[in-house]
Amino acid sequence: MNNMATPFRKGVAVVIPAKDEEAHIAGVVQRTIKQGFTPVVVDDGSDDRTEELAEKAGAITLRHVVNLGKGAGAKTGCDWAVKQGAEAVVLMDADGQHRPEDIKRLLAALRGVDIVFGYRKRDKRMPSLMRFGNWLLNAASEAVNGIALKDTQSGFRAMTASTYKKVRWQSNDYGMESEMIAKAAKKRLKYRQIPIDTIYHDKFKGTTVFDGVKITIRLLKWKML
Repeated sequence: MNNMATPFRKGVAVVIPAKDEEAHIAGVVQRTIKQGFTPVVVDDGSDDRTEELAEKAGAITLRHVVNLGKGAGAKTGCDWAVKQGAEAVVLMDADGQHRPEDIKRLLAALRGVDIVFGYRKRDKRMPSLMRFGNWLLNAASEAVNGIALKDTQSGFRAMTASTYKKVRWQSNDYGMESEMIAKAAKKRLKYRQIPIDTIYHDKFKGTTVFDGVKITIRLLKWKML
């Protein structure tokens, strides 16, 4: 861990869970800093130089000794950032899919609401299995939670620190996005959604159809609890 005393620029922590992302992490960190924000990279048990390269690029780094999952990494980063006084938290992927240049748009949209969801524009670049998995989860989430989101599985989101405490998830895997939505719906939080550009480097990364089925079943559990 480095830069423990560094204050968050503009009161915002950009939390980036990462696993074996040495090919992309330095660029993501540098572009985030260039936009005027503080990146907090959580290395989730990587076997490569992800943590080293993130730190050299200027990020605050936290590390899991073993791989616990995306949800666990995001939670570790958000817990730490809120305890350190962050006023808002942005969640962003480490693989370069999300544009750090869009952080300002998310934060602008956060004014007057509790949480902002970025949604990916639908085009042929999104792998077909991912499109189907997302469609299934979007439909299931609307049916169970009663709120219609265009992209329930997008990991690019912004929320206030107080909102994070209300939607803090238990899921250690990709279910974190859906659990967050379930809690936001249950607590009737104000939300907004904005379009984001997405670059697909790895077509097999993200929520699969199998993940979608598992998360759909858990949606019912979160609704009842």
